[in-house]
Amino acid sequence: MRHLDNLILNTDSYKASHWLQYPPQTEATFFYVESRGGVYERTVFFGLQAILKEYLSKPVTHADVDEARDFFAAHGEPFNEAGWRHIVDAHGGHLPLRIRAVPEGTVVPTHHALVTIESTDPACCWLPSYLETLLLRLWYPVTVATQSWHLKQLIRQYLDLSCDDPESQIGFKLHDFGARGVSSAESAGLGAAAHLVNFLGTDTVSGVLTARAYYGEPMAGYSIPAAEHSTITSWGRDREVDAYRNMLRQFAKPGALVAVVSDSYDIYTAIREHWGKTLREDVIASGATVVVRPDSGEPVDVVHQCLVLLDEAFGHTVNAKGYKVLRHVRVIQGDGINPNSIRAILERITKAGYGAENLAFGMGGALLQGINRDTQKFALKCSAAKIGGQWIDVFKAPLTDPGKLSKRGRLALLRHREFGSWRTVPIDESLARPEDHVPEPGWEHALETVWENGTLLRDWTFAQVRERSNA
Repeated sequence: MRHLDNLILNTDSYKASHWLQYPPQTEATFFYVESRGGVYERTVFFGLQAILKEYLSKPVTHADVDEARDFFAAHGEPFNEAGWRHIVDAHGGHLPLRIRAVPEGTVVPTHHALVTIESTDPACCWLPSYLETLLLRLWYPVTVATQSWHLKQLIRQYLDLSCDDPESQIGFKLHDFGARGVSSAESAGLGAAAHLVNFLGTDTVSGVLTARAYYGEPMAGYSIPAAEHSTITSWGRDREVDAYRNMLRQFAKPGALVAVVSDSYDIYTAIREHWGKTLREDVIASGATVVVRPDSGEPVDVVHQCLVLLDEAFGHTVNAKGYKVLRHVRVIQGDGINPNSIRAILERITKAGYGAENLAFGMGGALLQGINRDTQKFALKCSAAKIGGQWIDVFKAPLTDPGKLSKRGRLALLRHREFGSWRTVPIDESLARPEDHVPEPGWEHALETVWENGTLLRDWTFAQVRERSNA
């Protein structure tokens, strides 16, 4: 949407008045981003690089200032025209900010500073707060990556239990079906790329393009030929088996995978009669693996019953861990999938003796849209201000919600080299920069300066991000 391209207008209305609200002689401010807890105890940091490249790399212009001035005059808010003109004239339109962050892909416990934002020009001390609206949208890719990472750990538990080679299986066990269920193309891109930090399967094209555009990954995710209901039901109920036969004819080659939604009328009849009898020899002769997709009913029961019926039709082998592995066929469940149903399905089928490798999941709205900022309680807060030449602590401590107590001081995030533990600590006010803080023996800085005064200083590849998340 080109009418939203003006960075100055990428904010909340009330931010336009905040430059008038700081104490006299304020020279600098220091803000930080953290997850204050939430559903998961650890977060996977991802997405800041995409936001910086997309929004902060383009200099602000006088034309942008003109548009913002006119907008806020009509909108009922004061506008810091002189401050923005100063940014254009003194800094070439680049924002005088220093942003430090954990390397993308890093898994960090909640309640720690993931990002810090500092003003670098005394005339622009108000700028970090002005950008809160934009920068705090970081909550979205971090939360998607976090949920996806935790689901990967969950699925891996069942693969470790029931599969001979879990590592060869895990990458394609949670497929992204979420593109149509998100609120925007940008959400689809950021969210799907965040999921691809942990998995390799996706049908959300924009996520692959986002990983390419902002992280230099030529091909971050993969898919396979698959049917939808219209390509089956357009053959008519009486010719349902012909629709399935066409899928085999078009896509079933030796070593290939083809997914066929099979619940258009009766999933159980489709497996017993069409796949298990009429097309059984065609499936076997093709050398492909047919992935049957149920798409309705109670997921736990339906998946279990589909495995049983496919087992009766195609048989199984028994792996080294004593679990059944179906011959020639698999199941993918994409309806009603969320963290709770994934656990329940895997628990049911492994207790019934089927290995987790027989099954993959497709996750849509629950993956990319079923979260919000409060899922991990994300916040961006001011923790220090330099007033009259002195740094002072800035914090909030609401009596009515102790969970919203904010941190104070200029902050450094430290990690212990040996034990892997984390600490967010205030630095001494005499230090020029947080990175000048000297940690105690065994500890090291975990934040790196990624952006300073319009320049991207760290450009992580998608491979590096994945490597950290897998560490």
